[in-house]
Parts: sequence; structure tokens; C-alpha cells
Amino acid sequence: MSNDRVALVTGGNRGIGRAIAERLLRDGYRVAVTARSGEGPEGTLTVRADVTDSASLDAAFTEVEQELGPVTIVVANAGITKDTLLLRMTEDDFDSVIATNLGGTFRVVKRATKGLVRAKWGRVILISSVVGLYGSAGQINYSSSKAALVGFARSLTRELGGRGVTANVVAPGFIETDMTAALPEETQAQYKSSIPAGRFATTDEVAGVVSWLASDDAAYVSGAVIPVDGGLGMGH
Repeated sequence: MSNDRVALVTGGNRGIGRAIAERLLRDGYRVAVTARSGEGPEGTLTVRADVTDSASLDAAFTEVEQELGPVTIVVANAGITKDTLLLRMTEDDFDSVIATNLGGTFRVVKRATKGLVRAKWGRVILISSVVGLYGSAGQINYSSSKAALVGFARSLTRELGGRGVTANVVAPGFIETDMTAALPEETQAQYKSSIPAGRFATTDEVAGVVSWLASDDAAYVSGAVIPVDGGLGMGH
């Protein structure tokens, strides 16, 4: 059933994006990933794109459409951090994170929208973060960009909800990646003590939620924020 559906995952060459691409591939979709460098998982089509550049995204989409068909599942995952306290944060630290995390989502989803409307079916899945609503010292740029995705998905739901298109937000907490593995053990233990589940998530656990949102089972779920954070952000 899902084999004719094409999914595009931005930033699909590593971390959460890669796990999502692998899972959607297993689910039977045709999967493309955008990457600035590196390759997506075996079996996916990797296209070069910079989400801050709409011309490069347009070319990437065109390549995917020619090779695999029209994109109807969009997973906006590409993101960057430039962490520092507000007093030390430069305008570039702020602007570049917003341009990638929020502007990149805008450019990707805008490019996909005509195809979703034409297909009268679509899934837009935005990868946010627990800090989008919970906040995090030293991450005013990042948490602002991630909080904004909630308003984005809810406005898109109001625009396209009647056309078979859903738009949802997944908000991961601490995930086992190279980044968290590099943290000192004391810091890791400190973080884990604040998480009711007492552990970090695997990237596969985030991918599983994305898989469900992309499926027909989630056809009546839109404008939702689904935390995958072991209970860290409850009520936020």
C-alpha cells in the first residue's frame, strides 16, 4: 500500500534523521534524504541540499520527483545549534540557527505543498525538541526556533487540514547520539536523574513515532505535539 508513497527526510545522513530514513524504508516507502555532506542509509536516494538555500532545495526536490515520484511525506529534521548565553549570543548566532531550523522548515514544506495538495494526501512531520517548550539556558536561539515549529504545524493544519494533509510536531528529549555519548559521565548522570524514565532515548524510538504519524493510522491526528522524552517535559 505504502510503496508508491515517497518520503523526504532533511538531514537524513546521521543521528535522528538517519534513523527515521531507515525506519521509513523498512515501512516500505520510497525514501530520499537531503544532506550537505555524507550519504543517507543504503536503499535511500541522497540528494545534496542546503535548507537555507531555496534554489538548492528546489533542485533537490526536482531530482527526487524525477527518480522516485512526488513527495507526500515530508520530515523536516535538519537543524543546527550555536549554544551560548544570551549576553554573549551574537546576531549571527541567533540568525543562522533561525534560518536553518525555522527558515529551512519553511522552505522545505513550501516546496512540497503543491504536490501534497495535488495528491490530496500528505504528512508533514516537524522534528522539534523538548527545549522548544521547556526552555534551556544557553539555547535561546535553538529553543525559539523549535518552539516556532508548533505554530507552524498548527497554522498549516488550518490551511491544509481539509485536503487530507496532516502536520504534526515530534519533540524528542535527550537522545543517545554521538553528541550525548561525548558528555562526561557525571553530566550524563545528572541529565538522567531529571528524566522520569531514567535513561536517554534511542534514535529508533523517535523514528517509531514518526513512522506512526506517517501512516494511515494517524490520519485524524494533526496539529499535535508528541513528546518522545521519557517524561522530561510533562505539561510543557
